[in-house]
Amino acid sequence: MFLMKSKNKILLDLKQKIEDDILLEIKEMSKKNELRDAIEYSLLNGGKRFRPIIVLLIAQCIGKNFDATKAAISCEFFHTASLIADDLPCMDDEKLRRCKPTLHLRFSEAIAVLASYSLISAGYELIYKNSQSLLSKLPQEKCDRICTIAIEAVSKYAGVNGATGGQYLDLYSRDDSIEAITEIIHKKTISLFEIAFILGWLFGGGELEKLDLVKKASFHFGMAFQVADDLKDFDEDLKNNKTINIAIALGKETAKNKFLSEIKNLKDTLNQLDLNKDPFKLIVDKLEKLV
Repeated sequence: MFLMKSKNKILLDLKQKIEDDILLEIKEMSKKNELRDAIEYSLLNGGKRFRPIIVLLIAQCIGKNFDATKAAISCEFFHTASLIADDLPCMDDEKLRRCKPTLHLRFSEAIAVLASYSLISAGYELIYKNSQSLLSKLPQEKCDRICTIAIEAVSKYAGVNGATGGQYLDLYSRDDSIEAITEIIHKKTISLFEIAFILGWLFGGGELEKLDLVKKASFHFGMAFQVADDLKDFDEDLKNNKTINIAIALGKETAKNKFLSEIKNLKDTLNQLDLNKDPFKLIVDKLEKLV
């Protein structure tokens, strides 16, 4: 019981650190105005901080004592920007986000769009700042290389081949085959986890030659996460005739088996990266308990 409490405290402490650092970044963005208030409202709206925690845990697991905080926060900025856009009336037309009015209802649609733009640009800036903070440990050439790879990855996984393309398919695809649903999951959900894994690895000082393995691990993590989420929403989505749900497409038992398979593949890949250990194992254990 004590061990479980200790593990939970590690995650809670990391979450609090992220909350504190996000608040500092908001204050440095600009003078206080309605746009900054909207950004603060969205960022401090009770998120689990799953993705930035992944960044920090991977960096810690590598063990080089590199500070990946700004990269972790950039991950939350990109994620929040996507949520703001997804909630708009022209998209999913959501009224609530984490039991609070969505940003466009609390402020306005124009402010919501501007907040989303602002968070994306600020996220890129944080990646650059994090790369420069590594100059005390690495030569300029290596820092520039890390920054370039990070920006390339974020640009890919947040764009048409990632989260943006996934949202497009989610809105307009009429194909509810397993293949189509898997593509939507890969682009809309897994892509943001890929960003978190890659940023944690890069800014934690991981070997660049192993990035393909890092991407593979993030795929299995993201797929397991989405299967678990779809299993949780199974009855409600079935009732509302929402067919873009992989658990519904596969059936409950097959979906549970797929979840277990993804967890096994994740652990196998993490073993190759020497990441299947504490502290990163904390988040894997948390994922495993979702089903």
